[in-house]
Amino acid sequence: MGNDVASTRTVTETEHTDSEINDAAVDYDDVTSIDPVKADPLHESGRRSFRYPVAVGVAMAAALVSVATWQGYQFYQDQQALRHNEQFLQAARQGALNLTTIDWQHAEADVQRIMDGAAGEFYDDFAQRAQPFVEVVKQAQSVSVGSVTEAALESQTGSEAQALVAVSVKTSSTAGEETVPRAWRMRISVQQSNDQMKVSRVEFVP
Repeated sequence: MGNDVASTRTVTETEHTDSEINDAAVDYDDVTSIDPVKADPLHESGRRSFRYPVAVGVAMAAALVSVATWQGYQFYQDQQALRHNEQFLQAARQGALNLTTIDWQHAEADVQRIMDGAAGEFYDDFAQRAQPFVEVVKQAQSVSVGSVTEAALESQTGSEAQALVAVSVKTSSTAGEETVPRAWRMRISVQQSNDQMKVSRVEFVP
């Protein structure tokens, strides 16, 4: 009888011990199955803290690129506008020189040069006076040479511009006569036509 009790106690203790070991094993498995990175609340906070400066840096870089692109475009536009204005002004200057530089020995060519650089109202008006003008120059056998002393744009809108041009004109003749240089001021309108700048109106101003 005593042996049976002892045996029963031994079995019970053994079963109890095995059960505790199994429970401990389950608990250990549960513990080891936990991702220590995910379980760490500071890790997620650290990841968020890392993402924030990166996002800010990307946004700042994008903003800087946008600003640089805009400034580059504005610079290009400004340069284009300056170049356009210079073309208008150059056409006005050349128109003034053409009108004031005439040699009686090749008056027809000089007048044709004026016509080639003319358009609109000025072209129509000068075309009617071109031949009488040539005859007067040949008869006087005069040579006039103009030089621009000052020139500036008064206004510019789209394909048209208006400039004030000051010219000094020196005239001589085959008779040996030479006049004192005369100062002329002209308001010259220029219009753009098919990528060409042409004089469309000329007005002499005091």
